[in-house]
Amino acid sequence: MNDKSITLQEEIADLRNRQQYGMDELLAVMRILRSEHGCPWDREQTHASIRSDFLEECYEAIEAIDCDDPAMMREELGDVLLQVVFHCQIETEQQRFCFEDICDELCRKLIVRHPHVFGEITVSDSSEVLRNWDAIKRETKQQTTYAETLESVCKALPALMYAQKLGKRASRAGMDWSSAEEAFSCVRLETEELAEAMASGDAAKIEDELGDLLFSCVNTARHLGIDAETALRAASEKFLRRFAATEALVTADGKHMPDCTLEVLDTYWAKAKSGQNGA
Repeated sequence: MNDKSITLQEEIADLRNRQQYGMDELLAVMRILRSEHGCPWDREQTHASIRSDFLEECYEAIEAIDCDDPAMMREELGDVLLQVVFHCQIETEQQRFCFEDICDELCRKLIVRHPHVFGEITVSDSSEVLRNWDAIKRETKQQTTYAETLESVCKALPALMYAQKLGKRASRAGMDWSSAEEAFSCVRLETEELAEAMASGDAAKIEDELGDLLFSCVNTARHLGIDAETALRAASEKFLRRFAATEALVTADGKHMPDCTLEVLDTYWAKAKSGQNGA
């Protein structure tokens, strides 16, 4: 056993026996897990291999927030932090950047984008804060056209969120409907165009028109002050509740759902909907 392994064992023992852990200890744990004497699985991972894990952990943290469950939030936010530290350790090993570099860049960005706190700028309300934030962001990212601000929207976002952010940024250039009613009129138009495409049987045209319809729905939601992603998720969960209630009613009558006609299932669906008071 060489001096390096003795030092590592001492560090491991120290970490194992601590009563309280902080950021430094978390970074040390991840470094050890990725080391020669660490975990085989952790050593094998790359940015690409744990990409989906990062996404999943973010969604689980959002679920914890939605549940307003402090214990669940503490755990899930920790899992998100683990992903950040994991990716940082991979970069540290490649000597491209480290966790401290991320902290440094983040602090500098927050200070620059809050001149009303760290500078001499005065703001009247949060809307002015957001306008300043956007202006500073465009300047620091050297975005000289509105198109560049749209192109900078993260393309990995869920499609509804991506569409809603595009619409919001386009509105800053004046390209937008003046009201929710005008936006909804586009939904009607796109519905008609989708019907025409379906009648034509052209699969590519059908997909194109369906996309236009969804995009119009998203923009209508934006004008109504509704988050499209949240609205669709709520509708999906409502469908799940009604489906479960419908299946329970069918089963209670000694029937099997796949053996029932759609008309029969619709009757049970109406009963389930009535029983849930439209929820």
